Amino acid sequence: QVQLVESGGGLVQAGGSLRLSCAASGRTFSTYAMGWFRQAPGKEREFVAGINWSGGYTYYADSVKGRFTIARDNAKNTVYLQMNSLKPEDTAVYYCAAGSDYSDPGRFRYWGQGTQVTVSS
Repeated sequence: QVQLVESGGGLVQAGGSLRLSCAASGRTFSTYAMGWFRQAPGKEREFVAGINWSGGYTYYADSVKGRFTIARDNAKNTVYLQMNSLKPEDTAVYYCAAGSDYSDPGRFRYWGQGTQVTVSS
């Protein structure tokens, strides 16, 4: 099992950048695929990005491709989401998750509490 804690959310103007971090507890972090999801009010949860255990493979939703970058540091038990060129439609609560398949949103089992990202126009 792994516990996840997100940080780095906040308020930013359109076109700006934010970097989210997700710190994981436990010795098995490097064995998990990691992902970032988001959920805006009144909308379904969206799978934004995923990364495999080594960092060698990544997945991005079309809505963020070319603007967001997922990365991980297994020595620090941390996964990151660098978000550039932010748009108002990126406003959501962002969740970090751990699972067994970096490209399959249904394979994530452990979740953080979420961090709010608000992009003003």
